[in-house]
This record gives sequence, C-alpha cells and structure tokens, in this order.
Amino acid sequence: MRVPGRLVPLTAITAASALLTGCFSSTGADGAAAGEGKRIRVAHMLPPRSGLSPLSDDAFKLSRWSTAETLVKLNPEGDAKPALATEWKQSGKSWTFTIREGVTFHDGTKLTGDAVVNSLTRAATASPKPRILDGVELTAKADGDTVTVTTAVEDPLVPQRLSSPQLSILAAKAYRGKTVNPVGTGTGPFELTKVNGTSSAALDRYDDYWGDKAKAPGIDVTFVPDGTARAAALRTGEADIVEAIPVSQAAVLDPDLITEVPMPRTNTLYLNTEKGVFKDASLRAAAREAVDAKSIVEGVYEGRADVAEGLLGPALPWAADLRSTVKRAKAGDPSGRSITIGTFTDRAELPEVAATLQQQLQKAGFKVKLDVREYANIESDALAGEFDAFILSRATVLDSGDPAAYLYSDFASEGSFNLAQLADDKVDAALRKASDTAAGDARRKAVIDAEAAVLGTDAAVPMLHERVIQGDAAGVVGAAHDPRERELVTTATYVK
Repeated sequence: MRVPGRLVPLTAITAASALLTGCFSSTGADGAAAGEGKRIRVAHMLPPRSGLSPLSDDAFKLSRWSTAETLVKLNPEGDAKPALATEWKQSGKSWTFTIREGVTFHDGTKLTGDAVVNSLTRAATASPKPRILDGVELTAKADGDTVTVTTAVEDPLVPQRLSSPQLSILAAKAYRGKTVNPVGTGTGPFELTKVNGTSSAALDRYDDYWGDKAKAPGIDVTFVPDGTARAAALRTGEADIVEAIPVSQAAVLDPDLITEVPMPRTNTLYLNTEKGVFKDASLRAAAREAVDAKSIVEGVYEGRADVAEGLLGPALPWAADLRSTVKRAKAGDPSGRSITIGTFTDRAELPEVAATLQQQLQKAGFKVKLDVREYANIESDALAGEFDAFILSRATVLDSGDPAAYLYSDFASEGSFNLAQLADDKVDAALRKASDTAAGDARRKAVIDAEAAVLGTDAAVPMLHERVIQGDAAGVVGAAHDPRERELVTTATYVK
C-alpha cells in the first residue's frame, strides 16, 4: 500500500506562489506579443553555481536549454551519434572528428576546427578540470574541417566523453575573460541572451540554427530552490515546466501534470567484505535475503522509485534484457551478531531507509546499530572500512553515459570508492574487460557480466532505483524527460 503524500497547508502554497508572481514574465526580445506563440517558463531547482560556465556542472543547464552543443550526443542506449561532428574514426590513441559545415555561433562567427580546438583545449587545461576529464590527458589539433583528439592512453570512450555538456563548443569570445561566458556564444536552437545572477535567465530562438527551427520563440528561466514553491508554480500556472518536484508535493498535484523519470541512481547497501561480520559470505547472503526493498519503496519513497533487480536500473533500458540469473552463496545464521550501518543526512530519505533496514535485519537475527552523520563527517570512515555496512544513493552512470567507470570505482580492488572493501580476482577481471571493450553491444554485455560478478559476491545489495518528478503544464508539448538530465527544452517543445 502506498503511503499518502504529506499534505502542504494551502497557506504555504499560496505564499510560495506569491513569491513567484512576476518571475516568469517574458524578458527576451522575441515574446508572445510578436504573435509567434508562447515563451516557455521553466522553474529550475538549483541556481547556477559557477556563472553558467560550461566547465562546471552548470553546463547541464546550458544543455537542457538547447543553447550549447557538443561534438556528439548520446542515444538512449549510450551510443555516440553525430551533433557538431558528423563522423569520427579511431587510430590508436587518436580520434579524428569531421566538423559539421554551415554552423554559426550565436555571435555570427563560424564553427571551425580551430574553434573546436579552442574550446576543448580550455577544458583540458582548466583548473580544476571538468569532471568528465578527471584523470584524462587530452589534446586537440585542427586540420581544416577535422579535429584530432589524442589521449595519453588508448580510450574507447572518447566520443562518449565528448558528449558531456562540460565539453560544449562555444565561440572564441566566450573565453576572453578569466571565466567562460556562454551568453550569445553557443550554437543551439536557443540563444542565451540574459543572465540575472542566480535568480533568472532568458533565451531567444536562434533563427539561423543549423538544424530544425525551434517551435517556441524563447525560454524564461527562474531558479527556485524551494520545492514547495516549485510545485506551487506548476499548480497555479506560474510555470510551464518544473524541475524536480519533491515526492511530498506530488500528491497535491494533478497526476496528469507530473512525469516520473527513472534516474541512473541506485540506493545500495554496501557490505564490508574485508573484516567484521560480513567477511563471511554466508552472512552477507543472510543480509541480502533480509532486505525487503519493496517495503522501502512503498514506505520511504511513497511508491515513487523502482525495486532494484541489479545495480543498473531502468534508466539504462538495455540492462534488464541482458541480465541473467546470478549465482550466490547460501544464507547463514546471524545468531545475534552485531553490526553497525552507516549513512548520512544530506539525502533526507537515507536515515529513514536506515531505520527500516535496521528493523528488517534485526528480524533476521542481527543486532543492528546505526551511525548517521553529515556526509562530510562520515565519508572518510566509510572509505576506510569502519562500518559493517553503508547505505549510499549512488549515480551509476557518470558523464560519459557509461556505467563501467562506476563499477570499477566501487568494486575493483584498486577502486577509489570501494566502500565494500572488495578484493576479488574474478570481479577485477570482469571489470577490466568491461572497461577495455569498445563501445556498443559487446561493451554492454561485458558491463552486465561485471555486474553479475559483483552481485555474486553479495558485496552490495541494490535496493531501489530513484526517480525524479518533472512537472509539465497542460499546454506543454514535447518537453524532454531525460534520465541523464541533458535535455529538457528542445526544438520540438512548445506551449499551446
């Protein structure tokens, strides 16, 4: 049975709506008064943290507004497809990309190989580097309409890396100051025309776009960190598209206005395989069998999550079809053995998940103590293996759109985020194979084989896959619902 959403007092909703009144007025030059349709009003959760620099996580906003573009893009399976580059080929450590002809930046300058090299070089030499280039040495060289990208070691995922919004290609003038300025320097169907600090932004349709013309005349963006206020904006008609509506607010909204988008994020119970109670594989199996993920989904997440069948969830549509039965150890008898489970308060649902797990594991015969702190105060102990178990909400697909990096980081003997302290030769071999296999069907199969190798150790018990709730007003047509959070308003999006 689903637990009903918590009702918000009408006075709170009214007050939140009042705060937004006037925030979504058309601030661009190409408004509805011109008779070209309605501008799209978007309410985002997080304000810009780095002045909308594409070298930061703000890049995903530029991508979601369709103003900054990359050389390649990813399809739902994670395969690289043409964007500002039309084709590419690999030769050892180098990849050569053919740059699309007839593309102009929003400042009127042309997209050239030199412009691409300029953007990629600024990203590769930035301090700190964009997350997608963490640990990657990359250089770029132009030769007419081609650009050759070379890495220090052979990398089968270079095209996927170049799909990251953090490697967007901008006009030269974007880089003239100490910071990167995306205003009027992208190539997308919408031109960023105005940024008002951390409060709002405006974009106008770019009529010289190289692809299909956008159906909407522009976008008006407001940053609304308060979840109640975002939900109120949708409920009262102050916004057309609303990002990340809290679960507690979804119950008070018209179900027809919200869409639950599966996220590449898994809530997982990591078990310490190196020392303590869970060094014993049979007791790890006992813990796995004790976990009732369905009750956690229904109780903590109010039914707005998916019970996990593996480490990779429905945001990766190919995973379920490739998965097969995993061989695991038989469960032993806990016999009152004491364990400590750690988690953190930064994600509001995790302490409640921990309390539910405590009850489930105690029922199975364990004695369970919880240690719940802020993440900054618990991470070092977790990585050092100070807990018998740790609960984490973990992104399973990093910026390249590929889960192999996450699996290696979390479960390889030398993984940098090995909470389970796992050291297993079979797992290491499977992870190396997945990391080294070329992108495509063979790599996806190798990834699932690596997932099976990890699950076979019971070092991790995947419980659920999270969703994000997006609100679209009744008149919105064609808004994207993207698990990778790279798309939101596209050329096909408009308001009736």
